[in-house]
Amino acid sequence: MTMNPSTQNNGVAVKVSDLEKKFGDFTAVNHINFEVKEGEIFGFLGPNGAGKSTTIRMLCGIYTPTSGSGSVGGFDIVKEQYRIKEHIGYMSQKFSLYDDLTVEENIDFYSRIYNIPEAQRKRRKDETIKVAGIEEFRKSLTSTLSGGWKQRLALGCAIIHKPKIIFLDEPTSGVDPITRANFWSVIKEMAAQGRTIFVTTHYMDEAENCNRLVMIYHGTMIAMGSPEEMKTRIMKHEILEIVMPNAERWLEKLSGLKSVKEVALFGVNIHAVVYDAQGAALEIKKLFDAQGAAGYSINKIKASLEDVFVSLIENYDAEHKEK
Repeated sequence: MTMNPSTQNNGVAVKVSDLEKKFGDFTAVNHINFEVKEGEIFGFLGPNGAGKSTTIRMLCGIYTPTSGSGSVGGFDIVKEQYRIKEHIGYMSQKFSLYDDLTVEENIDFYSRIYNIPEAQRKRRKDETIKVAGIEEFRKSLTSTLSGGWKQRLALGCAIIHKPKIIFLDEPTSGVDPITRANFWSVIKEMAAQGRTIFVTTHYMDEAENCNRLVMIYHGTMIAMGSPEEMKTRIMKHEILEIVMPNAERWLEKLSGLKSVKEVALFGVNIHAVVYDAQGAALEIKKLFDAQGAAGYSINKIKASLEDVFVSLIENYDAEHKEK
């Protein structure tokens, strides 16, 4: 009797060990290691060009790793790439849809691509349209849909074969905040049904929805954990939020203080990463008073994921600059 590979994998949906991808002399992914549990929403967080899409393409069997190993659903990412493609859903940021086909025709096309039995196609199509909430657009040309509706259709097409592992590569890029929030509601619902969701993003607020996440920068993993762990265990320093007029004019002066590790603009305010919040607040107040600043406030706040990421990037850049 042949077992489903995932049942032999101890509840691990995705696993990579020392995974590397080079393009000539350029290292896009630099010896990374992680596991994704079945039924987990796992985030891959990083700026554009960090190596997120390259990693996801190796896991989906699109790229072959330069070195290292990995498995998806129990299938080897080097030796069983075609088996992986049969068992996963993949949605790229460019939405692989055909604009000159109707919504129904796109779904029919993907039904055939995934070899769904003809007797099941109509039922699957109706289910897909219902889940995507696009009943009123069944007969519409895909080219007439807004970005949000195209996004829903693309997700429906990616999961029409009911995969247990779904890869979403920057799925909300270019859509409005309300559409992004609605899309994440769908993602959470799929995870609640036992599906594993692997999602890449550069939106820090989206990463809060993940059970666990990896932060990646220049192809290197710089942190891994739950969002809460990132903001507590991984973030070693304290954060002061400084609210004042013309905040950007004070960045250089604040960064020169001994008690301040780094500063950055967050909207119109300043977030200062400091070694000791109480001591730093006193030093900053002394600077402002000496310079005649008025109308300011200094408050200790809990670190956000963006604070953590900025701090980790600063550390990475400083370490590698020294080398």
